[in-house]
Amino acid sequence: MTNVQQNTRLVLDYLDTVWNQGRTEEAGRFVAAELAQHNHGLADGRSALVELIGGLRSQFPELRFEVARTAAEGDLVFVHSLAVLTPGQPGTAVVDVFRIADGLIAEHWDVAAEVPETTASGRPVV
Repeated sequence: MTNVQQNTRLVLDYLDTVWNQGRTEEAGRFVAAELAQHNHGLADGRSALVELIGGLRSQFPELRFEVARTAAEGDLVFVHSLAVLTPGQPGTAVVDVFRIADGLIAEHWDVAAEVPETTASGRPVV
């Protein structure tokens, strides 16, 4: 398996284990303790991320990221997904960018937009 493939597998396993399954105690397997966070609402560090996930999952126990596509280059992994807080809701289209260093997610950027009922093109956003 190439480095790019390993990095992609790390990110996908992280999203499934920590976010979808809510197993935040496993975050250390995936995320560096000093995670550099570029999300405007999150402080740096793994502990801030774990706290956010725990809070969200206590409010929305069925929260789920449905990965639509990935791309990777070098130490970066890009994930385009649909984040759904409650089944049956339209959800939020999310693009996450993860930088991997020493086998862990070391840096994170994201952009998100609510999924509209319709689009001008008729094509879905995710």
